[in-house]
Amino acid sequence: MKLVAFDFDGTLSESEMTVLLGEQYDVAGDIADITERAMNGELSYAESLYERAAMLDGMPEEKAIAAFDQVTLRPGAANLIQELRDVGVHVAILTGGFERGVAAALEREGVAVDDIVANRLLLADGELTGEVEGPLIEGTKDDALDALLERVGVERRDSVAVGDGANDLPMLQRAGTAIGFVPKPNVRPHCQVVVARMDRLQRVLEEDGVL
Repeated sequence: MKLVAFDFDGTLSESEMTVLLGEQYDVAGDIADITERAMNGELSYAESLYERAAMLDGMPEEKAIAAFDQVTLRPGAANLIQELRDVGVHVAILTGGFERGVAAALEREGVAVDDIVANRLLLADGELTGEVEGPLIEGTKDDALDALLERVGVERRDSVAVGDGANDLPMLQRAGTAIGFVPKPNVRPHCQVVVARMDRLQRVLEEDGVL
C-alpha cells in the first residue's frame, strides 16, 4: 500500500483560510503578512497561528462559516484524490489550517480522504475566542506522518508528501518522496520534484508507480 500526504492551503487549495477569515473581519492584510512570513520560515508556525487566531477574537460564528464556505480545491485536485483512492492509495491531509474549511471544500467537490489532521478555532457564545487548538500547532507534520504510517501499516519508503511552505518541511524530509507544489524558496531545495499544476502532479505520481 502507498500513502500520499497533502498539505492543504497553498497545495490542494489556492485558498488561505486565515486570510479568508480575516476578510470577514477587516484584518486580512495583517493576517496575510504574518502568513507569508511563516511560510518563508521567518517565524515559527505556532507563533504565526496564535497571532492570526488572536486577530479573530470576537468574530461571529456566521462570519467564520461564510469564510470556510469560500475555501475551494484547485482545479483537478478532487479528481486526483478520487483516482488515488480508487487504486487503494491511502490519502491524508496534514494541515495547520482548520478542519471545518477542509471539510467544506471536500464536501463541495463530492470527494473524501482517508484522514484529516488539522487544527480548530475555538468558539464560545457564538463567537470565535481568538484561541486555536489542534495537533499541528506545536506538533509537526513529520510526527503526524509517522503516526499515520504506523497506524495504516505503510513503510516510509512507500509514502509521498506534497507541500509548499516551511511548516511542510518536516513531512517532506520524512517521506519517501518529497514533492513541492510551487514551493517557497527555502522549501524547494528539499523537494525531489517540483510541480505547479495538478495534472503535472498526477503525471509524476503515474511515473513513480503510485497511480
